[in-house]
Amino acid sequence: MDILLPEGWPRPPGYSNGIAVEARPGDRTIFIAGQIGWLPDGRFDAHGFPGQFAQALDNVLAVLAQGGGGPAHITRMTWFITDREAYKASLKELGGIYRAAMGSNYPAMSVVVVAGLIEDQALVEIEATAIVPA
Repeated sequence: MDILLPEGWPRPPGYSNGIAVEARPGDRTIFIAGQIGWLPDGRFDAHGFPGQFAQALDNVLAVLAQGGGGPAHITRMTWFITDREAYKASLKELGGIYRAAMGSNYPAMSVVVVAGLIEDQALVEIEATAIVPA
């Protein structure tokens, strides 16, 4: 099992940004912890839903890249959102952000509305699982 920590990122307290394990000889299953819309230094550059979504997705992909994977390897995503109306109002913009980052890969996904996230400023958290073939 490998802990995935992109270069320049601080080690998070109490969890891993990603874990890679060998599923079949040579294949790796990568589990990416929930990523929120902040920069690696813990600052929020975006305060609206689309901007935080874009950064959270970039963070997921950074952890995945550290494990040797890319967007096409993601098999499952779960989005936790704090504002259903902001999500619905941003669907067109979110679709463009998603396609720019993920291409035409559409893994199994769930969107869950939650009362809040641990970081008060966070509006969205995305976790993912990927299978990276040998």
